[in-house]
Amino acid sequence: MIIVLKPDATDEQIDHIVEKLDDLNLRPEVSRGIKRTLIGVIGEEDVIRNAPLRAFPGVEDVMPILKPYKLASREFQQEDSEFNFGHGVKVGGGNLAMIAGPCAIENEEVLLEIAREVKAAGANILRGGAFKPRTSPYSFQGLGKEGLKILRAVGDELQMPVITEVMDPRQVELVDKYSDAFQIGARNMQNFNLLSEVGQTHRPVMLKRGMSATVNDLLMSAEYILAAGNKEVVLCERGIRSFDSSTRNLLDLAMVPNVKGNCHLPIVIDPSHATGRPDLIPSMALASIAAGADGVHIEVHSRPEEAMSDGQQALLPDQYAEVMQQMKTLAEVFHKTIPEARGA
Repeated sequence: MIIVLKPDATDEQIDHIVEKLDDLNLRPEVSRGIKRTLIGVIGEEDVIRNAPLRAFPGVEDVMPILKPYKLASREFQQEDSEFNFGHGVKVGGGNLAMIAGPCAIENEEVLLEIAREVKAAGANILRGGAFKPRTSPYSFQGLGKEGLKILRAVGDELQMPVITEVMDPRQVELVDKYSDAFQIGARNMQNFNLLSEVGQTHRPVMLKRGMSATVNDLLMSAEYILAAGNKEVVLCERGIRSFDSSTRNLLDLAMVPNVKGNCHLPIVIDPSHATGRPDLIPSMALASIAAGADGVHIEVHSRPEEAMSDGQQALLPDQYAEVMQQMKTLAEVFHKTIPEARGA
């Protein structure tokens, strides 16, 4: 249920409503928009239906939220969400996240080399995996804590926010210590214990769509994070399974306007995992911006033939610089901004 407040509703009236909802064991979620303040009411449906919501001072209207994802819906918040990743980099609300880096952190020398190249090209968030979910248990699984230390050191040296994947609730505290944002991979999109755990942190979470997940599945997973208290969720389309083997996955670009019509959370596109082919990444990256995405996530490696993970789908730094220049031009056409990573 959504309580729509009058334009002249006072802070005292809002506090009064919140207090009364707490007394009813309902959870209020206050959303202050440009024109109106809304209060989302979460809890037992019978209690909500019988609560005297219209009687509270300052209330103009009460409306049901029809979507199953209450907090992620446009009904709850009409304006696009905007989050701060640190170092002056905002995502959403017209700000584009340009996330780039290697699939896996191999050593500090290689990561620093790649990071310098992608930042010079215009990337504003550095990515790199310290924990790697692999299909085979015999494949490289990442450097773990040592990789996190390397990622943090490189991010600090270049004054870039960093993002890395967390795979298990037991890793959340460690990753939180070294990273500016969490990545939830496609295989963990419905790991509800993990979603609830990162939902209790205060860092942005990039949630990747599962390989066989519907859009509704993705939004309900995002709802787990939001319901746990963390409002800074970024969705990521990275391709879904299909019958066609000519690409690694099927990139669902229609998902961008589809989700944006129903959800206020930012959405970024990962054409690297979606296509698995460097020759297709530039065109899909540009198409992502044109479709209305809030950022693009691209794997980059200076020596992909020596990469310990997914080197076959990484762009070379000069290739990334070329597509970044094209994306900058396209961003201007759509009146989007690419914030520059800078000192805190």
